[in-house]
Amino acid sequence: MKRSSVKELLHSDKFLQEVHVKGWVRTFRSNRFIALNDGSTINNIQCVVDFENTDEELLKRITTSAAVSITGTLVESEGKGQSVEVKVTKLEILGDSNPDEYPIQPKKHSLEFLRENAHLRIRTNTFSAVMRVRSALSFGVHKYFQENGFNYVNTPIITGSDAEGAGEMFHVSNFETNKAPLNEEGNIDYTKDFFGKETNLTVSGQLEAETYAMALGKVYTFGPTFRAENSNTTRHLAEFWMIEPEVAFNDLDANMDLSEDFIKSVLGYVLENCKDDLEFLDNRLRQEEKSKPQAERSDMGLIEKLNFVAENNFKRVSYTEAFDILRNCKPNKKKKFQFPITEWGVDLQSEHERYLVEKHFKCPVILFDYPATIKAFYMRLNDDGKTVRAMDVLFPGIGEMVGGSQREERLDVLKSKMAELNIDEEELWWYLDTRKFGTAVHSGFGLGFERLVLFTTGMSNIRDVIPFPRTPQNAEF
Repeated sequence: MKRSSVKELLHSDKFLQEVHVKGWVRTFRSNRFIALNDGSTINNIQCVVDFENTDEELLKRITTSAAVSITGTLVESEGKGQSVEVKVTKLEILGDSNPDEYPIQPKKHSLEFLRENAHLRIRTNTFSAVMRVRSALSFGVHKYFQENGFNYVNTPIITGSDAEGAGEMFHVSNFETNKAPLNEEGNIDYTKDFFGKETNLTVSGQLEAETYAMALGKVYTFGPTFRAENSNTTRHLAEFWMIEPEVAFNDLDANMDLSEDFIKSVLGYVLENCKDDLEFLDNRLRQEEKSKPQAERSDMGLIEKLNFVAENNFKRVSYTEAFDILRNCKPNKKKKFQFPITEWGVDLQSEHERYLVEKHFKCPVILFDYPATIKAFYMRLNDDGKTVRAMDVLFPGIGEMVGGSQREERLDVLKSKMAELNIDEEELWWYLDTRKFGTAVHSGFGLGFERLVLFTTGMSNIRDVIPFPRTPQNAEF
């Protein structure tokens, strides 16, 4: 007999028909009522057991998280909270679960405890909702780009270049520990390593994506990236996923248009297709907000916030205008910022970005034309010689969501900037070639996927929006 999903049954009106469903027991009460979930929805279906005619030993095995197979009749529910239920005619235990050892009990657990049990936390309502939303967001990303003429490009995970120039990269080597050969200078001789040179895990697929954009026109990457930053904050991971479109002939204005349209489209897709999960996460966030001091509570619920971003235009503001706003604002004058705004050219911190979004403009903000000294070498230099055609999209509660720029297409200017930063031309000879053979204006951006999931689900720690977080001193599971 064909198996139905819990989601299908909950939306079915084919009463009195025999159905077959498999899943995991969430709760079993009164030796009669099984709350069954199979991951297809956050909602459980109630399965009613005829305990008088069911073997007592079998009833004892119906415990939280046990895997079961149920055949029965779909009927209108007599209880509150559900429209349908299954009257069980046949029940089989597929996998036992010892209630004395199973760590995820039907009660509220701390998120820290659940991180320690990341292999089982997906069985809770919170994490099943988060991961279904993550899945839908991922599909929405591909859907948007495929429907708008982009080509999906898989850029290398192992690379010899540092796209960000920050040096916070994980090394990749085939040398045995403490047995690496040395050269005449006493340094590790990477010419004898697997790739014949020093290599790392990528921090970005941007540079490679640019080369493909200069032939395919519109491309995007969506894959894992890595950063060896020894940071234990709620906003950083050592392994995360990046979405990076690159478009030939797009200038900065077109890049800002693309980022705004993309974000609105993806959020709109999730709002349409994850209603039950978002409602649960919205209620969860409201309960979390009640425990905060009044001054720290959000003015908007989760769904309200998502609709606000999806339906309103983003405010576009130059770095210089934003700097003036921040320098003259009350928190800065009263020295309430952890990082005071004093001189033009400082790198804005999350507290500054959130002030602009949440307090001043009260909408998503796109900052552009940043000081050249705080941005990467590949960003196009403006005519003033001080700023570059960079852009950041700022979100409430998150700060920077997107970072991008119009790329420097002029070979002489790009080489000059690389020389200033001591970036070896020989390492990026292939990147410079794209400026020699048919160079053109082009732009792109990067969006940290986990930050998007964080915003969409209302979770407060980025470790709770990726299945198995990788952070300093933590590579469990």
